[in-house]
Amino acid sequence: MSKPSPPAIRNTYKFAMFSDMRISAKGRYALAVMVQMAENYGNGEYIAVVNISKNLGISKIYLEQIFSLLKKSGLLNSVKGTQGGYHLARRPRLITAKDILSAVEISLFEEAKSTASNKAIEIDKSIRLLVFDELDNKIKETLESITLEDLVLTTEKYKAVDKNMFYI
Repeated sequence: MSKPSPPAIRNTYKFAMFSDMRISAKGRYALAVMVQMAENYGNGEYIAVVNISKNLGISKIYLEQIFSLLKKSGLLNSVKGTQGGYHLARRPRLITAKDILSAVEISLFEEAKSTASNKAIEIDKSIRLLVFDELDNKIKETLESITLEDLVLTTEKYKAVDKNMFYI
């Protein structure tokens, strides 16, 4: 008898916590976009959305929405025209994963509904304090501790490993 197939994995990661945190494809793409922008930060050039779209294999139209949100949040600067494009507004070491995700994820830390009924308010308060608030704080702390510079350095390590791999 064959094993039942696992349930389909959704395109959104959801953590069971007070804030009901969700990271969608838009959030993951925003992180990838910003890593790509940070890789080119030192050369001072503005990068066109079409180039990022080609490099990441993501729709240009979808990326334009993400770039707009990142610019509105003060993470990117832009210049119009033939030599135009986008550039990081701050150094990669001054931009965190939380900054990026907060720019594109409208409900990143959205308050969830009560766990227990109105008849058990003290249980609900205890669960929120010891479980959900603690998880919420740890996730925020983690996202604040990961900089764009960290992501670029790790990406470069993976590029070096992949470069030295020999495939048959």
